[in-house]
Amino acid sequence: MEFPVKTGNPAKVETDCFVIPVYQDDELLPAAARLDDASEKLIGQLIERGDFDARLGRVQLIPFSPGLSTERLLLVGLGKREKCQEAAFRKALDATFTALAELPVDNCTVAFTDVPLAERGTDWKARMVAEATHRALYRFDQLKSEKQPAPRLEQVALLVSAESEADGAREGARIGNAVGRGVNTARTLGNLPGNVCTPSYLAEQAEALGRTSGGALAVEILDEEALEALGAHSLLSVGRGSEQPSRLIVMKYQGAEDPDEAPHVLVGKGITFDTGGISLKPGEAMDEMKFDMCGAASVFGTVEATLAIRPKVNLVAIVAAAENMPDGLATKPGDIIKTLKGLSVEVLNTDAEGRLVLCDALTYAERFEPASVVDIATLTGACIIALGHHATGLLANDDDLALDLLDAGEAAWDRAWHLPLWDEYQEQLDSNFADLANIGGRPAGTITAACFLSRFADKFPWAHLDIAGTAWTSGKQKGASGRPVGLLTQYLLDREGDAVVETEVETGAE
Repeated sequence: MEFPVKTGNPAKVETDCFVIPVYQDDELLPAAARLDDASEKLIGQLIERGDFDARLGRVQLIPFSPGLSTERLLLVGLGKREKCQEAAFRKALDATFTALAELPVDNCTVAFTDVPLAERGTDWKARMVAEATHRALYRFDQLKSEKQPAPRLEQVALLVSAESEADGAREGARIGNAVGRGVNTARTLGNLPGNVCTPSYLAEQAEALGRTSGGALAVEILDEEALEALGAHSLLSVGRGSEQPSRLIVMKYQGAEDPDEAPHVLVGKGITFDTGGISLKPGEAMDEMKFDMCGAASVFGTVEATLAIRPKVNLVAIVAAAENMPDGLATKPGDIIKTLKGLSVEVLNTDAEGRLVLCDALTYAERFEPASVVDIATLTGACIIALGHHATGLLANDDDLALDLLDAGEAAWDRAWHLPLWDEYQEQLDSNFADLANIGGRPAGTITAACFLSRFADKFPWAHLDIAGTAWTSGKQKGASGRPVGLLTQYLLDREGDAVVETEVETGAE
């Protein structure tokens, strides 16, 4: 997908379709006004006659454009001007590209950078356009015998009103293009069924990323023999009841100018299917447990975005992959296992398995002496009860890291909400027979799950993102969302910015 930037008179722009955002009961934005003048008030007449209702998300195709160089116009409603903020802007974009995906057009030009948003520049708006394009054009039909017709759209030009805004639009589109592709990679991995997307399949995808990275990504796969020798018995305990062997996948990207600069580590939960093990889940909607590896999928998506953007940071991406199944070898409630860190865990519920793979992955991360560690996991249903499907749960042992992630989420519009990680919650994990239990009861289930992980993250700044409510959508539109690839990529981009500021301070540069 291409996202060129255009300036100049919109009436002279040659394109298959010109997309015009319009407010409800308000004056036209600059590009729309110029197109209106050049077309003998075509847009204004449609609005005045009531032929187009500019309520948020409404679209109307005008299949002719007298006086203009475009073949078609697509009017998109922004709703009331005073209510048009980030969420409304993104909703209008989604409506736009959903409509364009159904049209016989190869290219289009959009005037969304005209839309004023408080504290959001042209670069942000261009990024959102690129991300929305990928989101709307995404199709998952690899396993269907009859494929949907692929959308024809291949180029989305961004019209900016001033040449001074062009560079910002280009950079925003570049970032948005990379993030959009990364999000769709995460969606595809999440949508694949458990009989295809196994731990070994994820390992193969990592190796494929390494081969196509031009040497930018080093990949190491630890199989069960290596994990046993390492002492990662907690991770191995989860996959013991499955025919599919577990894997620990490690991907390393060296982008910082100093190769010894402490890396930022992402750790993804990769339970490729979760039956609950011996603590078997109810049958209803169990098919959605293929999404239990969406934390891992988001790590893969972020790695892909990182390889496209090439920020000057060092990154280590770790995926703890296993399949949680019940059989005669499966871990049982009451079993006690030894973790890589050396702590013993009483397994009171085998359906609390994500923390059992993550704890060994977090311990493994210690060897990299990281600047920060963020784990991403579909960890607790309690997070859905607490936050619904809009916000990702965030818990951390470092307030600065938590704030950095919250800021990244706001910038990417992939938002999280900070929950407490107080010592008082830790006692819920007390065990009569081991160092700790793997569950702490029904109260504060999201927090006690993070408390468990925090016992294995005492050597570095660490944060936990619980994406149980945001990783996928149920119902008729069932499918993986690709979140929080946007948040994670922005977090890494911000760390690059921090490094530049630190360098300037050290050298005395202005």
